Amino acid sequence: MSAPGLTNRKFAELEDCDEKQVRRGIESGKLKLGTDGLLDPALVKSGWRRPIRSSKIVADVADKVEKSPKTVRSGDATVRDDDTPAQAAAKLIVAFGASHDLTEAIRIKENFNALLKKLEYEQKAGALVDFATAEAVLFEEFRAQRDSWLNWPARIGPIVAADLGLEADKVTEVLTAHVHQHIAQLGEPEPEFGERKG
Repeated sequence: MSAPGLTNRKFAELEDCDEKQVRRGIESGKLKLGTDGLLDPALVKSGWRRPIRSSKIVADVADKVEKSPKTVRSGDATVRDDDTPAQAAAKLIVAFGASHDLTEAIRIKENFNALLKKLEYEQKAGALVDFATAEAVLFEEFRAQRDSWLNWPARIGPIVAADLGLEADKVTEVLTAHVHQHIAQLGEPEPEFGERKG
């Protein structure tokens, strides 16, 4: 005689999970109800909670690659936050070649998402600055320095001329020529923030 069946609640207690998970397991077909509407106690700790997504994801990947070649292209590894695991895996499998199995593609996607979250955190914490912002700040700083140098002869020329007993206009003109030459030698700033993918 077989052991009496278990209610969803009792099964969830023995499995140490939420009753919702048990209901989902029944709905997905991972758990089968007996004719009495109860669950077989033999299914407790049977591994029904382990993801059995791989076959479904493989089917989804094959389906997506066949049906939407415009969405999943070779070399396109753009994984969006709203992509399902199957969509992300399909993109990564195609982008990194068919030699990667599904588990590897999912691992790559998870690593990619973790890196994105780290970058978002660093940006919000102020430890990371957007490339365009850094470039703009550098440009503004360089322009401020250049403008300061260009204004320097007009401020200092008359003072130097008075100290030396020379004509202020002539000294300012000579200083201006030398400052322009110096600025031309400095050139434009060329920021190098590391290799930029573009």
